[in-house]
Amino acid sequence: MKVILHRIYLSEATHGLLTIDNVPICLTIELPWVGNQHTISCIPEGMYVLRNRYSSRFKEHIELLHVPNRSYILFHPANNAKRELRGCIAPVTELLAIGWGSQSRLAMDKLLNALQKPIAEKQITLTVQIATDQTIVQQIKKGKL
Repeated sequence: MKVILHRIYLSEATHGLLTIDNVPICLTIELPWVGNQHTISCIPEGMYVLRNRYSSRFKEHIELLHVPNRSYILFHPANNAKRELRGCIAPVTELLAIGWGSQSRLAMDKLLNALQKPIAEKQITLTVQIATDQTIVQQIKKGKL
């Protein structure tokens, strides 16, 4: 299973498209890149192990392991990157504006349906990378799947 988060970096946020085996699953919002600083930056590009996680705040969600100099980096529902994220990644159904998405809980459910069982059965990694394919860049800029 090939899980990739394709990103485009904006001055005030980071937008992305998450694919599984080249199939688009959801769009994403994150904080802008600010040198991997705690609570104000998205995480660096790289490969991360995914793990199922549960908390009373986010219920079922996904944690990224082995993020350099960071902990508790999660995929969890959020519709506003600046207000609701501290380095985590929010799956969204649609991009409304820079750092803003909609229907994050629906996108999170779709992501969990796609990944929760495979993560429980074996080690799954996420590759976070800059979007270089122009088709993917256009999908992100369009803001809708």
